[in-house]
Amino acid sequence: MSATPLQIVQAAYQAFATRDAAKLFSLFSPEIEIVQTTEVPWGGVFHGHDGARQFFTTLTQHINSTLEIERWLNSGDHVVAIGWTAGTVNATGAKYRVPIAHVWKVHDGLVRRIQFLIDNPTMLTALSAGK
Repeated sequence: MSATPLQIVQAAYQAFATRDAAKLFSLFSPEIEIVQTTEVPWGGVFHGHDGARQFFTTLTQHINSTLEIERWLNSGDHVVAIGWTAGTVNATGAKYRVPIAHVWKVHDGLVRRIQFLIDNPTMLTALSAGK
């Protein structure tokens, strides 16, 4: 039996938590699209595995992040993860805890699209703290 979209997304969070890039990218379609607001330094629209690498590289250059998912919305090929991102800003050491909602689309057993939604004002405050 193949994995459900929810199981695939949960596996992606586990791979991110353990920094297992090979596992994470094995769950991504070669045509993946990652979207995050350009209000944050790692934001933009990223396409394919190269784009995903660029996104995660830029993200981890700015913040050291962990995720705490409190709730899953399971809607067929779409999964929404609701919870928190917490960690530190690399440049200043400022700590943050920001609410998140991540919207995932899974098709044919692979992640095709992720939209990372965060509380931008809270994150921007953390990014500017200590400057």
